[in-house]
Amino acid sequence: MPVPWFLLSLALGRSPMVLSLERLVGPQDTARCSPGLSCHLWDGDVLCLPGSIVSAPGPVLVPTRLQTELVLRCYQETDCDLCVRVAIHLAVHGHWEEPKGEEKFGGAADPELEESRNAFLQAQVVLSFQAYPTARCVLLEVQVPAALVQPGQSVGSVVFDCFEAALGAEVRIWSYTQPRYQKELNLTQHLPDCKGLEVRDSIQSCWALPWLNVSADGDDVHLVLDVSEDQRFGLSLYWNQVQGPTKPWWHRNLTGPQTITLNHTDLFPCLCIQFLFQVWPLEPDSVRTSICPFREDPRAHRNLWRAARLQLLPPRGWRLDAPCSLPAEATLCWQAPGGGPCQSLVPPLPPANVTVNKALELPLLNVHPNLCVQQVSSWEKLQLQECLWVDSLGPLKDDMLLVETRDPHNNRSLCALEPSGCTPLLSRASTRAARLGEQLLQDLQSGQCLQLWDDDLRALWACPMDKYVHQRWALVWLACLLFVAVLFLLFLFRKDQVKAATRGRAALLLYSAEDSGFERLVSALASALCQLPLRVAVDLWSRRELSAQGPLAWFHAQRRQTLQEGGVVVLLFSPGAVVLCREWLQDGASTPAPQGPHDAFAASLSCVLPDFLQGRAPGRYVGAYFDGLLHSDAVPALFRSVPVFSLPSQLPGFLGTLQEPGDPRPGLLRERARLVSQALQPALDQLLKAPGDPGDPEDGTRDGT
Repeated sequence: MPVPWFLLSLALGRSPMVLSLERLVGPQDTARCSPGLSCHLWDGDVLCLPGSIVSAPGPVLVPTRLQTELVLRCYQETDCDLCVRVAIHLAVHGHWEEPKGEEKFGGAADPELEESRNAFLQAQVVLSFQAYPTARCVLLEVQVPAALVQPGQSVGSVVFDCFEAALGAEVRIWSYTQPRYQKELNLTQHLPDCKGLEVRDSIQSCWALPWLNVSADGDDVHLVLDVSEDQRFGLSLYWNQVQGPTKPWWHRNLTGPQTITLNHTDLFPCLCIQFLFQVWPLEPDSVRTSICPFREDPRAHRNLWRAARLQLLPPRGWRLDAPCSLPAEATLCWQAPGGGPCQSLVPPLPPANVTVNKALELPLLNVHPNLCVQQVSSWEKLQLQECLWVDSLGPLKDDMLLVETRDPHNNRSLCALEPSGCTPLLSRASTRAARLGEQLLQDLQSGQCLQLWDDDLRALWACPMDKYVHQRWALVWLACLLFVAVLFLLFLFRKDQVKAATRGRAALLLYSAEDSGFERLVSALASALCQLPLRVAVDLWSRRELSAQGPLAWFHAQRRQTLQEGGVVVLLFSPGAVVLCREWLQDGASTPAPQGPHDAFAASLSCVLPDFLQGRAPGRYVGAYFDGLLHSDAVPALFRSVPVFSLPSQLPGFLGTLQEPGDPRPGLLRERARLVSQALQPALDQLLKAPGDPGDPEDGTRDGT
């Protein structure tokens, strides 16, 4: 017979009063700004990429404060959703560049400085919104006349309408500029549910109100939902973390009365239930409310403690990983070899600093393998223990821990921490510390002990005991270990040499993205070269890294690695690539703008061409173009200082240049050229038959946005 455990009534009665919230009509997002500012909301959402903080080039607009307000977004009179309006307050950050030279002493003003002060301060402000299970980012462009503002002055605010949110949800809002000049602002807010807002007449998802009964039966926990037979709803279970975003765990779309069974090991104090109801068959789901019924359950707290993991981080950090926030007390302790309890030390770690899933700092001067961190639960006396960096510092040492105590008059006393307690040095006790007290005191005075911690009243010292236990064979063992390590390093060196010899020469292909047909042709060439003993790198296969790093950074990394490994950079010339090279040569040091988000060829010209101009290209670069797409005379004369081949007609010579010296015999080289030609020819024929001139740069698809 199930035992009633927790009964929640989610049903709401009719309220004679409805909280008055402003109503917004229609689904469109809007932005408005205070007088003196002009603002524009970009269409659609943007990627949430804060980036690193950069120095401001002068006065810039930055967000200083966030404010929120709840409104209703209505599609009909009784069909509304809860929405969060966000106001971003802006101020001027940075200073104008001070006048120099003659202007300082009454001379003529710098026209460029005067022009900048008469211009507008502009900012791209990103507003990021997160509420389980959705996330959005919008971009607002704001500008203000520079002559009307001063550094540090507040210039007004921008109001965004609005982010739709779930009733009872927890929302997190961030704001920052692109580029980012300071730490992003953030705001966390818990939204009320249907009962808290009393908007049942306006929000249809509040019309269907279930009863939830939570009961326990042995090791099982039952969630019983009493709703009408035809009621459609969604049920989600998630971990509501204090630090970081919520983590979804389980979701089902259901109809009618339901009983959900959980194992008692699945319970955590932060395990919450979220309801989503479909009022009309053709309407999308909307969240009604969220509850967390296991916050005070003993089994949930025991499960949380068992799932917690204590981790120590170099050089002197530690972190407690757990699904939920964990009320616990942390202390430092000393673990002697041979077992026994870990003896608590001063200073204890303040309970306020015990934050889950966040790296914290230990108040130590130096680390020691015998130093451990203990976590004791405040719910029950359960304990976690982790000793410091046993992987990097080695096993526990047979060191003696000395505790130094100072009084207000700077009088010192020393005792040695032993299993029986803290034994005063130079005492007549029969312990090891008492027998070696004089020697330990000399070691401390001569600087042989390691100081672990120090403050005004106490200090901790770790004194080595190795010389007192007569380890005669330590040098022999050390020599043996050193010999084994040298043999191992020699083995790894030989292994790397063999691996480098078998995996082939590296080749980096650079091309200008003419169109999709030309990219297919380059892809066919790269795939065919991979069948040979060559390691090919091309931006087509590295789009994710290219987007993350940018074309110039990606090319620099690939070029450096290829040339360091004795490889070769292959320049694939096309009409578009020839145009880019000529533009660069005509403009001198200026670098042409990248032709697309993944065009590594345009980005690479700034460091490829100097290699040719300074005579460093031979032996490191090879040129090539495709039959029928480009004439040999079209290749700029600067690049003819290295071999330039027409493909596929000159494939044997091209492959021979790419191979390591002494690599394959002429017959084998001709066979490889035949295989590459077979793979390359269909893509080349398809490109030549395509309508339009593939060599016309006006036909290429280069997206500069």
